[in-house]
Amino acid sequence: MALALRIALRYFASKRSTNAIHIITGIAVFGVAMGAAALLLVLSVFNGFEDLITGMYNSFNPDLKVVPLQGKTFVADEATLSRLKAVPGVKYVSCTLEEVAFFEYKSNQDFGAVKGVDSNFIRVSNVDSMVREGAFLLEQEDRYYAVLGLGMRNKLNVNVDDQYAPLTVYMPKRQETAMLEQQFRRRFIYPAGTFVIQQEFDNKYVITSLEAARELLGYDEEVSALELRLSPDASPTTVQKAIQELMGAQFVVKNRYEQEETFMRLMQVEKWLSFAIVSLMMLMVSFNLIGALWMIVLEKQPDIAILKSMGATDNLVRNIFLLEGALLCLIGIGTGFILAIAIYAAQKIFGIVSIPGNLVIDSYPISMRIGDMPVVAATVLFIGLLASLPPAMRAVRVQALIREE
Repeated sequence: MALALRIALRYFASKRSTNAIHIITGIAVFGVAMGAAALLLVLSVFNGFEDLITGMYNSFNPDLKVVPLQGKTFVADEATLSRLKAVPGVKYVSCTLEEVAFFEYKSNQDFGAVKGVDSNFIRVSNVDSMVREGAFLLEQEDRYYAVLGLGMRNKLNVNVDDQYAPLTVYMPKRQETAMLEQQFRRRFIYPAGTFVIQQEFDNKYVITSLEAARELLGYDEEVSALELRLSPDASPTTVQKAIQELMGAQFVVKNRYEQEETFMRLMQVEKWLSFAIVSLMMLMVSFNLIGALWMIVLEKQPDIAILKSMGATDNLVRNIFLLEGALLCLIGIGTGFILAIAIYAAQKIFGIVSIPGNLVIDSYPISMRIGDMPVVAATVLFIGLLASLPPAMRAVRVQALIREE
């Protein structure tokens, strides 16, 4: 292999008999560079969207979430909360109660989810930092308040500045009622603010105090989840295992990824599907590489014949041109990575590719990860080696010189 590499380097650096071979080789390297840059940028754009959406979810979702394996609610007594707080790495624990409800504001009506939270909720999530109108206020002077997602606020046409118009929340009673008895519990909650996180949350949630949610549902100590904030230096995996052992098999402890597992899996599928599509395009570009190596084989036929006359095996000849293709690919990969990094920096600093419409961002998010580079390099190199096989096999068929007696 060392001899094959030395000969391949010599062929790579030697002058060509015609300029056409230089041009074809340059086109092949340029195609490989563009393919490598495209693959790296595709992954980087999906990484950017993943980081953006994950950041939005993290503004609402806790580090860890404890939910019952069966049923919707469970009783969280003080002993359980104390044991959870004593787990190393746990910083805050918040009790939450969530249920679908019917909302009415003046003449507007719609369904949504009411989420009752305690005073620790703003410590386990960052939802208070996402308030765009009003303030994050849930209870004051014997009056319940609510913070609505932007979508719910728009559907109900809520005016958070109107302190005299309440938001009416209806919840069906759990126990059987008489025919003429009121079938729903009703509570007045006053809008205090609007939050903007992510469309799924904005169009669904109305956040209020835990006591208001319990009154609506007729509960005393029940909660639907325990949401936890971990210390910055804690290991989420270690703490998750410890809490799962503490809570037992009747509960499920979910990390940030598992709380939105379906969406995150879909994001990964889209990311690698796009990578596969660009890789197929790279296969088309590899025909330029086949042409360039084929021309080199034709030019080096006399050298190949001499090498075979000197005892070179077919494997040696094949490896020479496989390595020649690998060298062209490596130059293309290096050039492509430099080009991709330049485009990444331009997008990151100047936002050269903008997103039309009124969104939370003005330009496409992008995040380049070091771990993607070996994947792209291996993919491009594999495609390059596949493209090098036909010219290499053509070189093997060159006959050795026959010495005339």
